[in-house]
Amino acid sequence: SFCVSVCRRPLTMQPSTMDPSTTKLIQPTVDLTITQLNQECLLHLLSYLDKDSCRSLSLTCHRLRQVYLDPRLWSLLLFRSPSELRRDNYVLGPSLRYLAVTWHSSRVKVCNVEDWMKNQFQKDLCRKHESLVSSFLERSCSRLRSLRLENCVRVTDLTLQALVLHGAGLHQVTVDFCRNVTQAGLETVRERRPDIRLTAERSAGMIPDIKPDKRTQQPVRRRLLQK
Repeated sequence: SFCVSVCRRPLTMQPSTMDPSTTKLIQPTVDLTITQLNQECLLHLLSYLDKDSCRSLSLTCHRLRQVYLDPRLWSLLLFRSPSELRRDNYVLGPSLRYLAVTWHSSRVKVCNVEDWMKNQFQKDLCRKHESLVSSFLERSCSRLRSLRLENCVRVTDLTLQALVLHGAGLHQVTVDFCRNVTQAGLETVRERRPDIRLTAERSAGMIPDIKPDKRTQQPVRRRLLQK
């Protein structure tokens, strides 16, 4: 495979032919494999790979596996859906400082419908993401400096309260299009942590989940408005 060949392929260093006067300062040709590079250099190289590619490369040899498990490689994590939090293609370590969970797919449209309007299949689909983000934040928010949540339907005011209590290092929080976050929840964050730069596009202006009235199977708020 390509990954294995990269590990075994020698990196040949040839003397420069541009300026003959400097060639005497250059060492003779040396064969160097990628695994002989120091830790900092390998960390820099692997930082350009996406999570899946990085994990695949780490399975080729013990040396690269050590680099993959180095917490310094994982100071930033980007997830494009809550389900990606379940994967084993990243390392959650003490160096994590920047976290983003954004969801842009057809499924988010389903989960953005109020619960009382969903059929059973839709409820089962959205239930898979019930507490994924909140549980992940419980394990990581104490070290975070920047957090971005977008279209995270299950993020609520309680999630924000937990961030206020445990995210001592947070400087910037973005919660866009999180419809179960209310204006009161945002104000609580601003009051208790004025040092956090908080932005929330549309989050407090969307319709949150409303438990239906058992007698009419309609949201209580809407039933009252119809009177």
